[in-house]
Amino acid sequence: MPSRLSLRNRLGKRPDCGQPWRTPRCTSRQITKMAVVVTAPSVPFEVSSLLHSGYGHPTLREWQATAASSGGRITAASLVFPVFIHDKPNDKTAIPTLPGQFRYGVNTLKEAFEPLVAKGLATVLLFGVLSTEDGKDNRGSMADDPNGPVIQAIQVFRREFPSVLVACDLCLCAYTNHGHCGLLRGDGIDNQPSIERIAQVALNYVKAGCQLIAPSDMMDGRIRAIKHSLMTNGYGSKVPVMSYSAKFASVFYGPFRDAACSAPSSGDRKAYQLPPGARGLARRALLRDAAEGADMLMVKPGYPYLDIVRDAKTLVPDLPLAIYQVSGEYAMICHAATNKVFELRAGVTESLESAMRAGKSRCGSVGRMPALRGGMAETDWLVRADTQEPTFSSRTLRRGCWTGCRKTRCPRRVSESQHTLVCGICPRPTNTHAHSVHPSIHPSPL
Repeated sequence: MPSRLSLRNRLGKRPDCGQPWRTPRCTSRQITKMAVVVTAPSVPFEVSSLLHSGYGHPTLREWQATAASSGGRITAASLVFPVFIHDKPNDKTAIPTLPGQFRYGVNTLKEAFEPLVAKGLATVLLFGVLSTEDGKDNRGSMADDPNGPVIQAIQVFRREFPSVLVACDLCLCAYTNHGHCGLLRGDGIDNQPSIERIAQVALNYVKAGCQLIAPSDMMDGRIRAIKHSLMTNGYGSKVPVMSYSAKFASVFYGPFRDAACSAPSSGDRKAYQLPPGARGLARRALLRDAAEGADMLMVKPGYPYLDIVRDAKTLVPDLPLAIYQVSGEYAMICHAATNKVFELRAGVTESLESAMRAGKSRCGSVGRMPALRGGMAETDWLVRADTQEPTFSSRTLRRGCWTGCRKTRCPRRVSESQHTLVCGICPRPTNTHAHSVHPSIHPSPL
């Protein structure tokens, strides 16, 4: 019978159980080190620690610059183009209540947006539209359906326009059969299931390629729920959240609800969107969303709530701030210009400058402003952000600058056909460098 020692040498295993022989006993110092490694507590990662998510994309890094540091300049990169994507892939349909705006099928996006991207369009904000009630249910299942309009549009923009920042409006109203922004129970909104569903949709948008989540539902706690979902799935430091923090129950949304087919089938949204006169609630909502981890804040609508824009900039000065110049504001400007109340560009320019004055940062005016479609596609109102040419700025507008100047040394030189109005950058006009002055922009001589 061989000894235990000989079995150990020959087999390298214990004869009684067949397991390997134990390694030599550790020293007390080694045990101490091992104990430290095993028992060291893990530190929870708080949303307040997340900074990377706010500047992972070149456009986001530009948005982090404040209006003061940019000299009040508004470039194409300062603006966001809302895009309505409907469930008819090959159709591009005009929206009667929004002049010059369309619902796009996913197969029409490339042709429609190539000219705008070439002129500097930097960000799109996607809204899904279901043309019939057939695909709607009580929990908004089509919101994140892989074959739904938003998921498909995300993939088209990421594939065809890789430089464009793709943002998604996050709400359930366009996909629910009741038209409300969350899930319902007998007596109204059921908040907790609503934010769980909203966080699920956000995650699926990000997995499809969305680069910025913009929740507009106004449920309590949805920013924390979305950030937690992104963090636990590995996207916390990659994808920012731009919260519709101070979103008011406004009559100015009428054309949008027609465009998105998202009007409530019964009741209204006054129980979760903010009352128009509730400044205190708006301030609390701004502070709450910032504390829950929002990377950017928004005030919606724009023009009627510039006092809230100023409050937001005062309360949370270090977060980029956007305003949404909503469909009703857009329609007012377009109809006023059509009826010769004022010149279109003058109205657009003043609306943008008032937002900058109130405190909006370079995150931009989020809205269907003519500066995006009419301006960028037809008259080159805006220039690319990577150029040194000034665009809409307090300095040029005070001096009456319009389309620029042909003078060789002028940074705003444009073609002769566009050389119509006074340039505030160039020296006083001379015989060889003539300007004509438009009275609505520059009523008095230099």
